[in-house]
Amino acid sequence: MGSEYYETLEINRNATDADIKKAFRGQALKFHPSRNREKGSSETFLQLGEAYDVLSDPRKKATYDKFGVEGLKGGIPPEFGCSGAWSSKYAYHGNPGKTFKEFFGGDNPFADFFTNDEPLQFGGLRSVVVKTQDSHIERDMHLSLDDLYHGCTKKIKISRRVMNEDGCTSSIKDKILTIDVRPGWKEGMRIIFAKEGDQGPNSIPADIVFIVQQKSHLLFVRQDNDLIYKAQITLEMALTGFSVDVETLDNRLITIPINDIVHPSYNKVVSGEGMPRSQDPSQRGNLIITFEIQFPEKLSAERKHLIRQALTLKD
Repeated sequence: MGSEYYETLEINRNATDADIKKAFRGQALKFHPSRNREKGSSETFLQLGEAYDVLSDPRKKATYDKFGVEGLKGGIPPEFGCSGAWSSKYAYHGNPGKTFKEFFGGDNPFADFFTNDEPLQFGGLRSVVVKTQDSHIERDMHLSLDDLYHGCTKKIKISRRVMNEDGCTSSIKDKILTIDVRPGWKEGMRIIFAKEGDQGPNSIPADIVFIVQQKSHLLFVRQDNDLIYKAQITLEMALTGFSVDVETLDNRLITIPINDIVHPSYNKVVSGEGMPRSQDPSQRGNLIITFEIQFPEKLSAERKHLIRQALTLKD
């Protein structure tokens, strides 16, 4: 007796009806022409359809088990038919898409691959996509100003529900998502991982969206591509001049001389010392230094007189 059908489904002759269904589900999904473009996959898909058509039918299976392929397709003498065996000549209809459609019912397990509402064809039968995608999932990703200045790689572990090979049950599994942060990214930047949400039998997994949130920095405030640095100075410094030392985010110490008289609305702009521009990290915004003038709490009469005299002197 031949065992070709069992070999096709990769099961043994003692397989139960549940084993046959499970084997066909896994193999048919693997070799379906919509998923598998390798040479020979269409022929394998046809063989799977015929094997399931025979082994899922008790009468055909009984004939095949007793008389092999020859007896199944050539027919057997009527006297052997009393045992319930198939006595007519069997011929597969040759449409594995039809077998596939009948097995999965009205649901199309390949709807994930056809989200543009185009019909999917199975040997002349048309099945319209009915699955809808779950709403996207948003998660904040908090990054330091240093991360956004230099760029970095973040690895984020997620736990999600995935369908098992039988297509019916599911389990929770962890997955690592890798995000390559480019220098100059801004708060609100959205990084999308398509279809990484929970899997379900009747829906398309949701997209997971990470949204950049910038952590506050001890020295700098970011304004688009510019960095704001606040320097505290005395009234004397504001009137007579001074220099400001600023340690940059790439660990350089730059000294900026201030020769003008500083008033509350005065800002010093240092070109090219701000954040990298995400489109071209070699280009940078500006460093803007603002000033907070600390006035003396009190002055003696003598000092007031000296200041008044100094401010009223003509050049």
